[in-house]
Amino acid sequence: MIATAARVLRQLRHDPRTVAMILVVPCVLLTLLWWIYDGGPTFTSIGPALLALFPMIIMFLITSIATLRERRSGTLERLLTLPLSKLSFLGGYALAFGVMATAQALLASALMLGPLGLEVQGPWALLVLIAVLDSLLGVALGLFVSAFANTEFQAVQFMPAIVLPQVLLCGLLVPRAELPRFLEVVSNVLPLSYAVDAMNEVARESAPDLAPPLAVLVAFIVGMLALGSATLRRRTP
Repeated sequence: MIATAARVLRQLRHDPRTVAMILVVPCVLLTLLWWIYDGGPTFTSIGPALLALFPMIIMFLITSIATLRERRSGTLERLLTLPLSKLSFLGGYALAFGVMATAQALLASALMLGPLGLEVQGPWALLVLIAVLDSLLGVALGLFVSAFANTEFQAVQFMPAIVLPQVLLCGLLVPRAELPRFLEVVSNVLPLSYAVDAMNEVARESAPDLAPPLAVLVAFIVGMLALGSATLRRRTP
């Protein structure tokens, strides 16, 4: 697992475009939205949700395409001839992108709490922790769906099916409690809803109770990695 993580990080070191997408793009998007809302009350109310949203979307895209390339190039098939289980392979990926997710979360949180002036009542460290878990959720979902795609185009097509419903129902546009009952029930089974709930809790409360939403997030991450290891194919036909 450690060897896989080190290999992925070495590959990323030689791929500045991917590193920029992970580290810079969320900060650019957050700044753009701050500019659109002129840093006013609307941005203050949706800022915590945005900090949960962008890391998951970006890590989902990068992980699903990167894993698919490993399989199409034959690298995955060669790796799995070694004494390396599929779960260890996925764990290595999650570890490597977890390092990148931590850096991404630190940068985005520093930008939000510093120059963009987002004020939160809870500890900023919890904000970073939730952002990291959200990135790992994107990694786990990306690893899982990559098994069902044969091309990069197909991998990207999973985004409107897997990610967009979560964005629409997570409480960013309309508070979840105000959704029609059926949509609220659907929202209750989507992991991004719990990440946004946790972010909003940190923004509102000086001593937030994050045990339930964080437990759900961790359970989703572990479950998606387990499902990903069960469905991972050695090569694309």
